[in-house]
Amino acid sequence: MIEFVEALTHNRILQHALFVGIIASIACGVMGSYVVARRISYIAGGIAHCTLGGMGVARYLNRAQGWTWLEPLHGAVVAALLAAIIIGYVSLRARQREDTVISALWASGMAIGILFIARTPGYGEDLMSYLFGNILLVSTGDLYLVAVLDVVVLALGLIFYNRFLAVCYDAEFARLRGVNVEFYYLLLLSLVALTVVVLVTVVGLVLVIALLTLPAAIASHFVARLWMVMVLAVLFSMMATVAGLALSYSPQLPPGATTIAVCAGAYLITILAKRIIAPRKRT
Repeated sequence: MIEFVEALTHNRILQHALFVGIIASIACGVMGSYVVARRISYIAGGIAHCTLGGMGVARYLNRAQGWTWLEPLHGAVVAALLAAIIIGYVSLRARQREDTVISALWASGMAIGILFIARTPGYGEDLMSYLFGNILLVSTGDLYLVAVLDVVVLALGLIFYNRFLAVCYDAEFARLRGVNVEFYYLLLLSLVALTVVVLVTVVGLVLVIALLTLPAAIASHFVARLWMVMVLAVLFSMMATVAGLALSYSPQLPPGATTIAVCAGAYLITILAKRIIAPRKRT
């Protein structure tokens, strides 16, 4: 821990990683609370894995075709938004089984990404960094993009708080009150998609759902109102990302996996503590 603090004072890469982790935690806490409340973590998982297709195509065009302005996160944004719209439309209008469509998008997105990455130099290294994340390799351009996405997600998530609240807890009543449930549900999924892109830089595709849901799940055990859950989830997510960076620094462990281990440990402790304390209160 002391080595981490000392390195943080002069290591610019570590400073970038810490900053990205903190700003990503804001979107994570806000949108993760909606995901937990609406119980759409499986949809978020489908969106997350579709982003690999966009990242793979963008990386291929960048290196093989000379599109140097195109970064993997740009492709991830496009793929995530397309997946969110398709899944949302199927969920609201189409007759196909929603889980089947999500599974198909999940698998096809991963397959497209792997195929394009296989045709790009640095296949093994890039694939591992996309799947499991490497916050220490975040570039300055990625940092700015994450910051912009974070501002967009936070602004829209708070501006439409009441609408999203109605859609999450009682969509039928909201529809009777004149709320355009379909529009706000698709907007909510689109913001979840952007949040997934932000979190991919921190923990990668495989672990993104854990970071999106665990802080909010922990917070929901302490408070009931959604805005309070958001505040606590943001704080828990920030503490987890900072702890993940700090604990992984000296032993040179993967920061993303360490962050998720911290979240999972905190969630397990919360569940056990609640089960131990609850019987005592009854007596």
